[in-house]
Amino acid sequence: MINKNSSVSLYHQLMDILIEEIKEKLQPNEKMLSERAICKKYDVSRTTVRLALLELENMGYIYKRSGKGTFVAELRGHDKQNLMDNYSFTEQMREMGKVPKTQVLAFEIVNSYQDIAEQLGLTSGAKVYYLKRLRLADGIPMMMEISYIPVESFEDLEESRISRKPLYEIFKEDYNEIIEVADEEFSAGLVGAKESKLLEVDEGSACLKLKRRAFNKGNKVIELTFSTARSDQFVYKVRHLILS
Repeated sequence: MINKNSSVSLYHQLMDILIEEIKEKLQPNEKMLSERAICKKYDVSRTTVRLALLELENMGYIYKRSGKGTFVAELRGHDKQNLMDNYSFTEQMREMGKVPKTQVLAFEIVNSYQDIAEQLGLTSGAKVYYLKRLRLADGIPMMMEISYIPVESFEDLEESRISRKPLYEIFKEDYNEIIEVADEEFSAGLVGAKESKLLEVDEGSACLKLKRRAFNKGNKVIELTFSTARSDQFVYKVRHLILS
């Protein structure tokens, strides 16, 4: 249940509870409780519920239908085929002849809640950087990203550096952390209300939902990112090596 004396924020605690319900009790496309019902059940404010649901939507756990409510998304399982190589937005846009740009929308240190901590290999409540970015190419919004990065691996990381320099270059050049491999999952989704304003598309437009965990040479997770990419502007190219 919600512990109002915990160092972990109320909406992050609520997210853990809802994620567990989604994984253990609910089925894909099943309708969830209304915001009002969640407020009453867990004794939290409407603001807390809305923050939690927005994060869950960005992470691909749920989706919303205007006027109908909130529903459980098809969860991206670990047994699905990995179709993509380690991905760099900046490099791909440059290869396409476009000018990449990143707008940092949020950057703060937070206490990790259980789900995020587990995916980063940390103990619950460990300090992580919460980074929200809008990625553009030639001035056109292409994707919105939310990243969680362990503070213990990147002490003194600053927003000003992230605004000037690609994140993976910061990892490599400033911290000598090289990404050895990245696990990526993606699925089709719909753009939510707040995402639609950032991406300049209609609410409910088709999009790609992505999740990436990046590992260093020591097989330690140093980045967890959830992305929402415009399907009308963003194309993933995949090359398969066919072994005879």
